[in-house]
Amino acid sequence: MTLETTQIALLSTVQGLTEFLPISSSGHLILAPLLFGYERQGLAFDVAVHLGTLAAVVLYFRSEVVAIAIAFVNSLKVRPTATPDTKLAWMLLVASIPAILLGLPLKSLLELLREDDQLIAMVIAGTTIGFGLLLWLADMRGSRSRDEYGLGWRGALLVGLFQVIAIIPGTSRSGITITAGLFLGLTRKAASRFSFLLAIPTILMAGGVETLQLIQSPTAVDWLTLWLGAVLSFVVAYFTIHFFLHFIEKVSMFPFVLYRVLLGVLILVLVL
Repeated sequence: MTLETTQIALLSTVQGLTEFLPISSSGHLILAPLLFGYERQGLAFDVAVHLGTLAAVVLYFRSEVVAIAIAFVNSLKVRPTATPDTKLAWMLLVASIPAILLGLPLKSLLELLREDDQLIAMVIAGTTIGFGLLLWLADMRGSRSRDEYGLGWRGALLVGLFQVIAIIPGTSRSGITITAGLFLGLTRKAASRFSFLLAIPTILMAGGVETLQLIQSPTAVDWLTLWLGAVLSFVVAYFTIHFFLHFIEKVSMFPFVLYRVLLGVLILVLVL
């Protein structure tokens, strides 16, 4: 499939912006072709822009990723030394387990939604509004008293279970995991940082599954389009992470909640 330059730019920017903001990248990637009359971009392009955002989060947190990886390897020794990075490494592993066990079966079931444009639009509208309001509640009720290192394995598992819900389009992987973190007493920045670090194994696993599907597909691949999409989504995602982490310390989650509610209402108006 050959995409127009404007379509590549739009979809790559949308993925880069929405993957780490609590407003749902999958929902926006589904809605964009419907709203602008584009043909659906296909699996190959989705894989490319997701890998672009994966590269962005790995580069942005490169120091933490290296420290966590070293700590994890050291924890496998006979007499490991417990450190904050060791605890964080194992918490990220625990939080990834629900996606490993439940992600693929649920994804296969939800693929049926994509066959009905009106139905998928209504689902996105409902999840965009509903989980947006849940984010607002978590932001208001959470104690915001501890950082990501104090989450604990039970808290990490709960965040991982919340993350599975993001398979439903419009939920937002970052939004639902930040919501869980806030309910568990994390600060806004700590909840966001844990969510972004958790994105690394999650996107890696999802990208691996989608890449396998792509390899098995007979569809021809436009490599230039994929490279452009990956690079642009990488650049946009990198700066989105940077500004979000600085922005969220100064204001609440309310602007994102308001955006989600208004977007959900707009979708309902357009499809009903």
